[in-house]
Amino acid sequence: MDQVVETAASDARALVEAGFPALMVENFGDVPFYPDVVPPETVSAMTLAMAAVSDVAGAGVPLGVNVLRNDASAALAIAATTGAALIRVNIFTGTMYTDQGPIVGRAAEVVRKRDAIAPGVEIWADVLVKHATAPPGLDPAQAAEDTVVRGLADAVIVSGTGTGTEPDLDEARAIRGGIPEGTRVVVGSGATVQNLERLLDVADTVIVGSSIKEGGDAERRPDPERAASFVAKAAERGML
Repeated sequence: MDQVVETAASDARALVEAGFPALMVENFGDVPFYPDVVPPETVSAMTLAMAAVSDVAGAGVPLGVNVLRNDASAALAIAATTGAALIRVNIFTGTMYTDQGPIVGRAAEVVRKRDAIAPGVEIWADVLVKHATAPPGLDPAQAAEDTVVRGLADAVIVSGTGTGTEPDLDEARAIRGGIPEGTRVVVGSGATVQNLERLLDVADTVIVGSSIKEGGDAERRPDPERAASFVAKAAERGML
């Protein structure tokens, strides 16, 4: 556990030094993932890691938390304890068929719990999340509208088919067309220095991981040169 926390803090330091304006913490190495509810030791461990990252990042860098695969209640508890600004929820409304089996969104529970224990924490919800298949006939625009208008998500996330894969931009445009004007659209996978320009034609915010790691491998440590190059490209578009 000491090594996990030390690694989280070290990675956070590298990203802050590269100029990233916000950080997302998730239990990416915790495979195989529990589908809905993680055990108490996962919550405890992630809270320790979040606290370490918060110490490194300081008050000026907002933090997000994503408890994989889909434990939004745990993410809210961690956010409430550590002062995180947002949580990511992979399946917030509807049903997706995942490598953990079918997962059903629980927006009603999540929103009420947020209001009770972590008011002000934003909910960023995936629409047609990666590593999952939608039910036949699901319309991306309608799914996005349901996520925001009926589920009350604060932002929607679009991703590719898996970790490190670029989203389908036509699908992303359909999702943007289905949500109220002013709702933040976030790219949740596959962002690189090379494709950032076209991703920002349909998105307002980008979560990046794989392409800023050593060798572009999501399971390795941040590469300072790759990270700095990505920040520089984002700055050209006025994102920072």
